[in-house]
Amino acid sequence: MYGSINITNNSDMTQSDVRQMNILAAKAVADVTRTSLGPKGMDKMISDGKGGVIITNDGATILKEMAVAHPTAKMIVELSKAQDVEAGDGTTSVVVICGSLLTVCKSLLDKNIHCQQISESFAEAALKSEEILKEMSIPIDLNDKNMLIQNAITSLNSKIVSQNSSLLAPIAVDVILKITNINKDVNVDLNNIRIVKKLGGTIEDSEIVDGLIFTSNKISKKAHGIRNLSQAKIGLIQFCLSLPKTDIDNTVIVKDYNSMDRLLREERMIIAKMIKKIASTGCNLLLIQKSILRDAVNDLALDFLAKSKIMVIKDIDREDIEFISKTCNCSPVASLDYFTADKLGYAESVVTENVGYGEIVKITGVQSNNTISVLLRASNSLMLDEAERSLHDALSVLPGGAAPEMELSQKLYQWANTLTGSKQICVKAFSDALELIPYTLAENAGLPPLNIVTELRNKHAEGHKHYGINIRTGTITNMIDENVIQPLLVTSTAIKLATETVMMILKIDDTVICR
Repeated sequence: MYGSINITNNSDMTQSDVRQMNILAAKAVADVTRTSLGPKGMDKMISDGKGGVIITNDGATILKEMAVAHPTAKMIVELSKAQDVEAGDGTTSVVVICGSLLTVCKSLLDKNIHCQQISESFAEAALKSEEILKEMSIPIDLNDKNMLIQNAITSLNSKIVSQNSSLLAPIAVDVILKITNINKDVNVDLNNIRIVKKLGGTIEDSEIVDGLIFTSNKISKKAHGIRNLSQAKIGLIQFCLSLPKTDIDNTVIVKDYNSMDRLLREERMIIAKMIKKIASTGCNLLLIQKSILRDAVNDLALDFLAKSKIMVIKDIDREDIEFISKTCNCSPVASLDYFTADKLGYAESVVTENVGYGEIVKITGVQSNNTISVLLRASNSLMLDEAERSLHDALSVLPGGAAPEMELSQKLYQWANTLTGSKQICVKAFSDALELIPYTLAENAGLPPLNIVTELRNKHAEGHKHYGINIRTGTITNMIDENVIQPLLVTSTAIKLATETVMMILKIDDTVICR
């Protein structure tokens, strides 16, 4: 599938035409992701212009990779990103809900209900939804590890790696518990978790490392450098261990061998002084940040470092500097003049291992308690990339409630009967729109959607608020008994964000093109 949707607009359209076109553009994007909803959702193969291929059913990834031209369609892409940031999961659900709400908006507009009335009614319905969700949610003890694992499994069941959810879910929970104080922290900073991908092996070979992991392309193998260390003193530098460059382009012409020898001798002296200064601090593991202007370290410097018994890991990305600094308790140094012993970090062990296609370096026994690394492995790069995206979703799952959309639909419909006028019509339309989620889940699982949704509606009308669709058996069962629990944060955020986006789209009455 090539991710490209291009809907153009005309300058002579009426306000009604503009709204209809905007709704059409947004629904076109929502319909693309709808078939990817749920455990049995379809996968999308996304091919970019450079020949790269991504296979995924993650809504945020699908929309991020699509080339969307229409401004309103771009709002749906941003909606999915916002859901990913706020809750980490439910990126497909929020887009499907938004598309369904826009569908009922179209019918409401056709009934000559003003867009402002629709917006106000939807805003009240969203607030009421939050109350209903809180009433039906079940508090979870954060010390109950099994319940947390079930949360993560529910998130992973809709992914390509669902068959490995029993392995990845405990990894996600263990990682979160490691970096979180459950008695004090409210949110989890995912920047304190570093996921390292390594091709080769299977997903079952993935593991948690309490420290740092570096892949083979960052390990210096020049000059037969050191491969393993104990009692490592770690230096993190952001300057280059190579000859300084002039501010402007210059050409040096060497006419005789004496001048060449003198030039090489000066180069050796400059590099040797730099290495001697580093070695004098007691540093025996040097991490070097990648440079975009020139080589961060040259072969001569690597030779001197090997002779000084200093292990080298090079080409550290700028975005990893803060994580490494936190983990090893070392300070990044931007100039050789400030490289002193008090800037060094510490690790008990540094080990080079043969893993998959190449090697990795594990740095363990660090002093940090609030960072952790995960080594993900898979047999091919497509599965490896999807495992990383899936693990991110599981990491973001927090304790919450159950499967809620049908209960919301029922309770909102009952609440709408207490209202009057156009507000009643709009709230009932809002409640009807939410039924698209169970309808789509059943449809994607190959079940008769009308029969399933009707039976589910009857169960909720009888007061069975935790009943949902059991994809494995094709029946309506209690989701709590089945250990299929959906976080409250994901659903409440999806309703809120989808409603806000629909309200914003309804209030647009013209498109102005600036040249």
